[in-house]
Amino acid sequence: MRHRRKGRTLGRAPSHQRALLRNLAAALFLSERDAEGEDNAPKVKGRIITTLEKAKEVRPVVERCITIARRSLQHTEAARQFASDAERGTDAWKSWKKSPRYAQWVTAVAPAVAARRRALQLLGNKQAVRILFDDIAVRFADRPGGYTRIMRLAKPRLGDAGTRAILEFVGVRDRAVQRGPAPKFEEAAAK
Repeated sequence: MRHRRKGRTLGRAPSHQRALLRNLAAALFLSERDAEGEDNAPKVKGRIITTLEKAKEVRPVVERCITIARRSLQHTEAARQFASDAERGTDAWKSWKKSPRYAQWVTAVAPAVAARRRALQLLGNKQAVRILFDDIAVRFADRPGGYTRIMRLAKPRLGDAGTRAILEFVGVRDRAVQRGPAPKFEEAAAK
């Protein structure tokens, strides 16, 4: 029996499942990077193509990471008022480090550091965490959830005919709903 064992196994051992989901989530965040001139540059930013089942399993991991990053934004902003502008290793920086403002900065920035560590634990990729906290969290700061969408593709995967799907961030390629002008009825002149 599968008491309280949720989710799809995807034909893998549990450790392999976790690694697969971690890699897919990191790949989605890394697709947002500036990869001009790289060999493995993504075709479209913020989008990966995988099977429908894998996309449905990785979506909660991605959403959880974005929520963690969003919640850390307020702590980062609070810590910015206590931060020093001095270059690291200079005399001004050393005096700031001995001041009470440094202790306040450490207290204010601690939840943001813990959030980064939690995201690194979920993703396992430092570059993906950096992109998540610097770019994606700021983009979704006002959105309370639903950061990704899954769109099923019509053509199955070659080889095994697996159902393919696109997993992408919302807000970038959203369709703009445009309403046409309301029809104007001529007054009933023939009354």
